[in-house]
Parts: sequence; C-alpha cells; structure tokens
Amino acid sequence: MKVKRIVANIQTKKTKDAKRFYEKALGLEVLMDMDWICTYGSNSKSMVQISFMEEGGSGTPVPDLSIEVDDVEEAYKRMKKGKFKIEYDITDEPWGVRRFFVRDPFGKLVNILSHK
Repeated sequence: MKVKRIVANIQTKKTKDAKRFYEKALGLEVLMDMDWICTYGSNSKSMVQISFMEEGGSGTPVPDLSIEVDDVEEAYKRMKKGKFKIEYDITDEPWGVRRFFVRDPFGKLVNILSHK
C-alpha cells in the first residue's frame, strides 16, 4: 500500500472565504467545489491541497486530515489489526470515493480514502 497524498482540512461555515487568500493571493486552483467542501491545490508534480469544509460529507464531522491511498481495503485492515478506533466505517460515497475515518494516536480524526 502507498500513500498518494495528504490533505489538510479546515472546518468553516464559510468555504468561499478561502478564495481570496488561497486562490487569488497564493495562486492555487479550485480542484473541487461541492458547496460543503472546496479544495484548492495544484495539479503539478507536487501534490499540494488544502480543503475548507462545513462538514465531512454524508453528515460526518470534519476530519483533521485526509489521506489518499492506493488500496483503502488494505489500509482498513491494517487499522483494524492495529486496534485503532474506527469512527466511520468503510463506505462507498456518492461522490466517487471509498473511505473510512479513524483516530490517530494523537486523537486526530483521519479520513482515509481511495477514488473509485
């Protein structure tokens, strides 16, 4: 299993407020905008992204980090084997990802996902 990217998530009720700073001032591109989440980043070789979220999707809380992996099933097995607390069971989401939420050793909520 390989980690493909890590995305920082910032909880906010005003996802559009990020536009002036992250898009206009820093020059990041809008990679995804679904009202409740707006992700800015770069599609260059270096994967740079930051998301501003009202919720975590499907009524979940906003995770502290999102980590994309190439094999979410394997990641899920490893987390279960390591006895890490699964907060949101593995799920196929309507926006095309399969994911689960887990607590890391520091109490941070981590969204681990793969695109379908």
